[in-house]
Amino acid sequence: MNSRSTFSPATQRDVMALRAAAQPSDYSYEQVRFLCNSIGPRLSGSQQAAAAVDYVKRQMLDLGFEVKLEPVTVRHWVRGQEEAQLTRYPGQVSGTSQKIVVTALGNAVATPPDGITAPIIVVNTFDEFDRLSTNTIKGKIVLFNHPFDEFAALAGRAEQAYESAVKYRSQGPARAAEKSAVAALIRSIGPSGSRLVHTGITKYREGGPQIAAGAVTAEDADLIADLAARGEVEIHLLLTPRDLPPAQSYNVIADLKGSQHPEQIVIVSGHLDSWDLGTGAIDDASGVGVAMDVLRIIKQVNARPARTIRFVAWMNEENGVAGGRAYAEDYQSELPQHIAAIELDFGDGSPLGLKVHASAEKLESLSRVLHGIGDSIGGVVTVEDSPGVDLRPTDELGVPTIAPLQDTRHYFDYHHTAADTFDKVRIDELRQNLEIICSLVYTLAQEVDGSSEPAPQ
Repeated sequence: MNSRSTFSPATQRDVMALRAAAQPSDYSYEQVRFLCNSIGPRLSGSQQAAAAVDYVKRQMLDLGFEVKLEPVTVRHWVRGQEEAQLTRYPGQVSGTSQKIVVTALGNAVATPPDGITAPIIVVNTFDEFDRLSTNTIKGKIVLFNHPFDEFAALAGRAEQAYESAVKYRSQGPARAAEKSAVAALIRSIGPSGSRLVHTGITKYREGGPQIAAGAVTAEDADLIADLAARGEVEIHLLLTPRDLPPAQSYNVIADLKGSQHPEQIVIVSGHLDSWDLGTGAIDDASGVGVAMDVLRIIKQVNARPARTIRFVAWMNEENGVAGGRAYAEDYQSELPQHIAAIELDFGDGSPLGLKVHASAEKLESLSRVLHGIGDSIGGVVTVEDSPGVDLRPTDELGVPTIAPLQDTRHYFDYHHTAADTFDKVRIDELRQNLEIICSLVYTLAQEVDGSSEPAPQ
């Protein structure tokens, strides 16, 4: 990190101490281990989500921080049974069926209790779908078979590949319902090769019809498409998710109070909830663990930074963003004093730069710090929207938002699947993120707007 001509001597000294403390740290790794292996999946409203809130609260209290729980009312959606079989297809052996690996999409409604048996129609794009009449789709199950671009992902453009495919998950079922389909399926958003099914939310249109919605593996989508090209295919689908009454949950907030400008705040955060197929290791126990360790290490190096450094473990990122909205509402009058907000939500992938979204004026005020930290690992990229989902509500109210630009070439191999488990977390990559985010958070607290005087020791 070439910060000698960028930051004050005191900040340079402290940044070197932060880096030295981060390089051997296993604290964040052990937090991920406990959240994943001991507590397990943490879907909003679940007992495990509540246990995770209590655990993180106790950990931050034990580290000596000021801790509060911010109330958040969350949707309590539960998954239920998931079954699918091909019951009629070209070349079928009499008396047999073929199992299809399926999972319900988050926030989706159920099939009837006995399931649905209906012909399936396969489309690859929304353009293909839009050319079909309502009469063609009525009474059928639509499969949106849009592939995840594995070549782009391996070339370093995984986020773009995901954005290209995820619209079929979020929009496809609602669009199919409006043309009188009885259910919708999507091809899982991720690479083929392991027959993993990928969940995530779908969104019905307000006041519009709602139909059962699920995802099938890439391999099963290919199977159905191949059979459908040769004749009629019929599928039996049983999905029984349901909504329980909304639940009371919390964002966990811990502050390392500033000595010179305690009212000015730098946020470092990750989201505590996860999907329920795996144990949420890369999405996002890794981010929470690193953010916890950032505060721990900064307190160890300088217990009195100039500005307040705030840790937030967000609740309900996966199926509602209620935690992010609650924070923006509860702290709206204080947001003009927020220097920046950082979220880690792309697992342990090595940091390759920094992503930032802010107004031109605020970008200018942050530029020295962003480049002082980011240029050594690849640079600073300005993006068109908040780089953290939980940060969008505060971003919309003018708070600059930042995230590490990470190596995501294999992130979507496991994201939202049963394979998002602790064994996927690589401690060396976790430490690389810890080192960079420690340095970034600390310099934002010490150096923004030309303030380079060290906090009193």
